[in-house]
Amino acid sequence: MITRKMILFCLPAIMCGSIAFGQIDSTALNNAFGKKGTMQGQVYRITFPRSDLKVKVGDFTVLPGLALTSWLGFISMGHETMVMGDMVLLDTEVAPVVAKLVAAHLSLTAMHNHLVNEKPAIKYIHISGSGDALQLAAAIKSALAVTGTPLTAPAASAGGSTPDWSKVEAILGKSGKHNGQLLQYSFPRKEKLLESGMEMPPAIGMATGINFQMDGAVAGITGDFVLLADEVNPVVKALTENGIAVTAIHNHMLYDDPRLFMLHFWAVSDPEKLAIGLKAALDKTNSRL
Repeated sequence: MITRKMILFCLPAIMCGSIAFGQIDSTALNNAFGKKGTMQGQVYRITFPRSDLKVKVGDFTVLPGLALTSWLGFISMGHETMVMGDMVLLDTEVAPVVAKLVAAHLSLTAMHNHLVNEKPAIKYIHISGSGDALQLAAAIKSALAVTGTPLTAPAASAGGSTPDWSKVEAILGKSGKHNGQLLQYSFPRKEKLLESGMEMPPAIGMATGINFQMDGAVAGITGDFVLLADEVNPVVKALTENGIAVTAIHNHMLYDDPRLFMLHFWAVSDPEKLAIGLKAALDKTNSRL
């Protein structure tokens, strides 16, 4: 398996064009994981919702799609594949997962909270690696297997009324992805973003993600802003002044250029009020709105 140090030496050749970027074999990865991922441009992306967990922040029940979904993104680098992702873990699952990742020569790039005051406590481990795509998939699946994460596709949820997000979408200036009680957004940045010298597309975790979850007359929001250093405190100010709590500020990667900071947030309130606050914060960033 190719290590992080080796990829740093390989990438200049890739950037100079001596190795062509190939297409991920999505069918082989689907078979390796036993469920289907999706192709988003050059990125194969697969998710593992923690539907086994019942997590609450105060009286608000957090659905897997709001903040409790592990994900992986695979991108081809010619003869090798890079994977990046985020694993959602209980505190008791952290040590056995880290042991599995270390044994498989995968890199941990961050470990931290995204939420605050959630019960039970949740940690998020960000990982990366490079090498043969199927070997990477097998190693990560082995790590997920020591957790309670459901490894197969969830059963289809029962139909029900869906929220009217039209006012929120008007405030944010674009339509989001409707998913049951959820409204989900991705706002890519305008800059070219590199990791280990390789350009990273938005689908591999390089875009600001914003999720709404409707619960009765109120909505919960969380996600992460992808920020340059000079944007961090203007965004903190905009969110705080609009009643949205900042819950974490940290890195997700190790060799990013420009240096990026991920800012996580939480609030439960009127969805239109929350959208106004989020739009104020987005306007402080160099994002494609």
